[in-house]
Amino acid sequence: MKILILGGTRFFGRKLVELCLQNNHDVTILTRGLSGNPFGSHVKQLIADRDDENSLAQALSSTTWDIVYDNICYSPKEAQKIVQILEGKTKKLIFTSTLSTYEADGIVKTEADFNPYDYEIRMGDREDFTYGEGKRQAEAVLFKEAPFPVVAVRFPIVVGEQDYTRRLHFHVERIVNEQPITFTNVDAKMSFITDDEAAAFLYFAGISTIEGPFNATASGAISLKDLLRLIEDESGKYAKVSLFGGDADSQSPYAIPADWYMSNAKAAAAGFSFSQLNDWLPKLVNTLVKEQQKSILPQQH
Repeated sequence: MKILILGGTRFFGRKLVELCLQNNHDVTILTRGLSGNPFGSHVKQLIADRDDENSLAQALSSTTWDIVYDNICYSPKEAQKIVQILEGKTKKLIFTSTLSTYEADGIVKTEADFNPYDYEIRMGDREDFTYGEGKRQAEAVLFKEAPFPVVAVRFPIVVGEQDYTRRLHFHVERIVNEQPITFTNVDAKMSFITDDEAAAFLYFAGISTIEGPFNATASGAISLKDLLRLIEDESGKYAKVSLFGGDADSQSPYAIPADWYMSNAKAAAAGFSFSQLNDWLPKLVNTLVKEQQKSILPQQH
């Protein structure tokens, strides 16, 4: 199959490219050309700025694809542009969405908790919306206006050794370095998925017959308190937790007010087999702790 991937040079986008290549697909990546092409001659590369409609349209003008993956769409305006440009050029679009389409209100989320098909569209650029609202608006545009099948994959926080956001790394670093972390609610539970599993589900969403919104998360959830305990156990250091105040540097990127996780039952029923969170999270934490401990060793001599 011919596959186009927007946002395929880092983290789970890169893993998706690798997975498509392993399965002998004809892969094209579209990038701004700033970070090079890590795949060399194994993929075709198109150079375009996502924010420049003419540049994007020109780059995508002469080819058709079986599947297009859009990992870098954050607004309704971007969604509308890609729909218009891809009309007649793809059989299916897979859009990377987010748990942030749901409110963090303590209720386990199913796909029905946000219905993009009846959501009012307010057109605008990414700077006009919060991250979550931008993704909600993009989903609404894609499902209402695309003339081809669309899957919106709603991921929780994606974690892995190569995570450029370094949100889990933040907690490891603060605890190993004996620095305080500020939370809103340490009893709040969260869900996660690895970069490998995120890529695997995106691939599944493309090659299967599914359409519509799908939650994709490892099975299970963990409270922030238990996540801190994992890091404490691996590092031998105690977390210095503050629930009030604290400076901006100490603010946890996981500072949520209530449980914020979702069910993967719909995707599992469609045939995807998810991992169990507690099977891999301790191992990942162990790896990150060891990396952090290594990085501070030279400073101690």
